[in-house]
Amino acid sequence: MNLGKQVIYQAYPRSFKDTSGNGIGDLKGIKEKIPYLRGLGIDIVWLNPFFVSPQNDNGYDIADYYHVDPAFGTDEDLDDLISEMDKASIKLMFDMVLNHTSTEHEWFKKALAGDEYYQNFYYIREGKGGGYPTNWQSKFGGPAWNEFGSTGKYYLCLYDKTQADLNWHNPDLRDELYKIVNYWIDKGIDGFRFDVLNVIGKDQILEDSSGIESEEKKLYTDTPIVHKWIRELNNHTFGKNPEIITVGEMSSTNIENSIMYSSAEGNELSMVFNFHHLKVDYENGDKWTDARFDFSKLKDTLNKWQVEMQEGGGWNALFWNNHDQPRANNRFGDVENFPYETATMLAQTIHMMRGTPYINQGEEIGMTDPDFKSIDDYKDIESHNAYKKLLESGKSEAEAFNIIKKKSRDNSRTPMQWDDTENAGFTSGEPWIAVNDNYKTINTKEAMADRSSVYFYYRKLIELRKDENIISDGLYFPILEDDDKIFAYIREYEGEVLINMNNFSSDYVEVNLENILEDYDKFTYLLGNLGEKKIEKIIKLAPYESLAFIKRV
Repeated sequence: MNLGKQVIYQAYPRSFKDTSGNGIGDLKGIKEKIPYLRGLGIDIVWLNPFFVSPQNDNGYDIADYYHVDPAFGTDEDLDDLISEMDKASIKLMFDMVLNHTSTEHEWFKKALAGDEYYQNFYYIREGKGGGYPTNWQSKFGGPAWNEFGSTGKYYLCLYDKTQADLNWHNPDLRDELYKIVNYWIDKGIDGFRFDVLNVIGKDQILEDSSGIESEEKKLYTDTPIVHKWIRELNNHTFGKNPEIITVGEMSSTNIENSIMYSSAEGNELSMVFNFHHLKVDYENGDKWTDARFDFSKLKDTLNKWQVEMQEGGGWNALFWNNHDQPRANNRFGDVENFPYETATMLAQTIHMMRGTPYINQGEEIGMTDPDFKSIDDYKDIESHNAYKKLLESGKSEAEAFNIIKKKSRDNSRTPMQWDDTENAGFTSGEPWIAVNDNYKTINTKEAMADRSSVYFYYRKLIELRKDENIISDGLYFPILEDDDKIFAYIREYEGEVLINMNNFSSDYVEVNLENILEDYDKFTYLLGNLGEKKIEKIIKLAPYESLAFIKRV
């Protein structure tokens, strides 16, 4: 399996396509759109969780790993989807949430009823000093502990209080988790995305943190035993089939650990998601702030991960967007004045890097953050918790709401915009979350009718990754590292050289190639979002322009 040739598409089932009229996307809707996915040229579709769940965290609180939640359809619908995807030669990647279960899961219910066998599936602890077992804070706000019924004890919940952390120290628990993964492998699933996998390694004896958030995370993130357990997971499940692709969502990870997670010799995972490049608009590390992104930090971070993962034999998942992030074109470009240029420039920046690119639904047509008017328009629990906390910190309602508009996870969760009919063709009912107002002009029907659209640019980038070994397999070398507007790099493969230049500003910028490229006159145009150009010693890039040249052997 050449990971560099693969392109993965993320479909958020709840927001992709509703066929029942209940306002929630479903599995039949995904099946209906297989021709669209095939036409785009992607290889794998990653589905966010659709398993039985109370939906307190949009499916990441799983109550039953073996069955489809009725909101998304039936088990038979899933079997049908798996079969039709296979016929279309598209692989399916399932989202496995193995750090925690819903408190509605039968394991937790049995634990709460007094079954000690299942109590050992979770972190259940006595309080101390009249308070919680530790001073850890939930990633969604508030304490990371909740009362365990009327026992006087507490259970660990690093995320929502209805998401109870699993005790991986228990071999019986691990065996149950391996059974789940193997069940879906036997059903024909070709890939797995493992949610927050690097936080499974909490100690058996949990201690207070210093109270500093970054120090607290070290108590449960990237601990040495995580690698042992992932190797065990690999050995007992997907490692038996080299064609299965895996990716770990690695919260607050580092390069050293990510190399171990993803190197071919490590027998852990195919690749990792890291999020450091998406924290460059966090003021003093705080997500819930209104700060302009730091371009130099963005460039340094992406270059560092490219170079050092390459040197260590690790493999990056390449992405700007997912279900937990606001849309990248709003964050890093200008969707008002340069919508096409912004979307295509961002795409070319990462699709020519070393790694496996991911496309979040709607990204390929230039979907943007919605212009919601009220906090009530948002459904995300994290956003509502943050809004309350911002008000408590002294922010006005207007200030707090402005921050939510820019940082909410719901920005990427609005319904897929299929056409210009009511509700963007997503549903015949009332959508679970409002459709973006700009669906009349930004939709797949419009995009597919225009050969110069963002959609067709994505198709070209996907084709190039398949056709050009220098993109899929070449080495990566950053250039113009001190430039405050241009992100550029060189790829090299068996004598071929590719240069990719991307203007992250609304200014015209000159790039001097004379001291960067040898035999620059032998380079020919490969791709650019403003059309073909001839290479010159000095190239002038327009606002948000991307331009790539290649020297062939």
